[in-house]
Amino acid sequence: MKTKYIMASSAIVLALTGLACTFLPDEISKQMGGQSSGVLQLQIIGAAYVGFAMLNWSSKGNIIGGIYSRPLVIGNLSHFFIGALAIIKYASNIQNAGYIWVAAFAYSLFAACFAWLFFTSPPSSK
Repeated sequence: MKTKYIMASSAIVLALTGLACTFLPDEISKQMGGQSSGVLQLQIIGAAYVGFAMLNWSSKGNIIGGIYSRPLVIGNLSHFFIGALAIIKYASNIQNAGYIWVAAFAYSLFAACFAWLFFTSPPSSK
């Protein structure tokens, strides 16, 4: 599996999520059952997601796996694994959480991909 696809697809998902949090914080807060007081936090989280997306997008051409780009892989693995656990916990406690389970699946898939990158070495270029 080419790491370029993992990095590009994670960058796109993070960028779309970050832009949504940045420009639609009221709508997201209402959809999640929250109040309008969390708008600033959603916008700041959106900015972090966009930054992480830019990092992943700019690193998609690098050798990734094993000891190569290890901090990048650890950061992504931590984000997606912890995020998957949090989303699964949230989704299991509410009714009609179909769209939340889609997010849980996506986060779990990226967590598995970055775990694979963390524990394997990239193929040699020979």
